[in-house]
Amino acid sequence: MSGQTRASCCPERTCVGCRQRSARDGLLRVVVIEGRCVPDLRGTLPGRGAYVHPTTVCLELAVRRRAFPRALRVQGPLDVGELRRVVGQTAP
Repeated sequence: MSGQTRASCCPERTCVGCRQRSARDGLLRVVVIEGRCVPDLRGTLPGRGAYVHPTTVCLELAVRRRAFPRALRVQGPLDVGELRRVVGQTAP
């Protein structure tokens, strides 16, 4: 045997805000479209994605650290207004 198990595992991603690893299902994927950070709720938008917990704490940490431009490999500031609106609706 090769030592591999047949247990199903789910992919893990790192939150760009708090830098904690979590299951991909518990994170929100963010992509850049025309200089705006857009939440990819279905996970199907094209392009490079960054992941963040859908909480205002992690979102504000990511904005303060300027993590989105670095993770998405774009120059300059990004508009996160739409992202804040979506996270604000899903946050408890």
